[in-house]
Amino acid sequence: MPLIFNESEQRYRIPSDYYLPPTNFTPEEALALIVLCSDLGEHSHLPFFRPAHSAALKLESSLPDRLRRQLQSPGSAIKIRLEPSNHLAAHERIYDQLVEALAEHRCVRIGYRSPIEPEVSTKVHPYRLLFSRRSWYLIGRSSLHRSVRTFNVGRITRLELLDDTHEIPRGFSLGRYLRNAWHLVPEPGPDRKVIVRFSKLVAQNVAEVAWHRTQQLHFNPDGTLDYQVTVSGLTEMSWWILGYGDQAEVLEPEDLRQLIAKKAARMVEIYNG
Repeated sequence: MPLIFNESEQRYRIPSDYYLPPTNFTPEEALALIVLCSDLGEHSHLPFFRPAHSAALKLESSLPDRLRRQLQSPGSAIKIRLEPSNHLAAHERIYDQLVEALAEHRCVRIGYRSPIEPEVSTKVHPYRLLFSRRSWYLIGRSSLHRSVRTFNVGRITRLELLDDTHEIPRGFSLGRYLRNAWHLVPEPGPDRKVIVRFSKLVAQNVAEVAWHRTQQLHFNPDGTLDYQVTVSGLTEMSWWILGYGDQAEVLEPEDLRQLIAKKAARMVEIYNG
């Protein structure tokens, strides 16, 4: 799908001849779209919220007065709250350029600011744009690192669209790239089995959420929960475990126990001044 850059708005737009024909909606479908599109991302900066919100307003304005009043009543009573996310207020142009690069299989050159490394410049073959939890990520092959890497779009300081084109490897998929990472950072080496015991106080809350595709749950007679996963790397998961404080204990592997213990000892040092 070709994109046209709008100079006045500094954004890429879909040409008007790509607009869809009129569509008929049932009241239930209209209610679902209006509630989700109007409320879901209002304060969380959910991806694609602005065009979805615009579509919901168009849909609502086209309804008969009687039906509009019926939809507005439950719509105002239904609220959805999500975790805060990076709304990329200063990076919309970069996001739009990445969308164009993906559509046209063009390479990009980016400046990237990592939290732990100096700013670098690298040529990237974009493979995917992924929104996960709180932010957008660019996944592609980096010429600097000579491997497929994950870049937080909010940390891209500059971007240049190049004339060079590329092909995404036939065998590439997000599943293969991320393996069994806890979130987005698979670590080298074999996958690791992790068992965490959660206290009775938080066991049910942990069990109610599908945190990872490999998770297995076992409730003990005393009400505690043994939570088991197989992950590609331990560091990301360690931060999640620490979030439960003294209500979680790593049973295995031993090196993860030691990692959690070191972080906890450092926290004690900080709070003891």
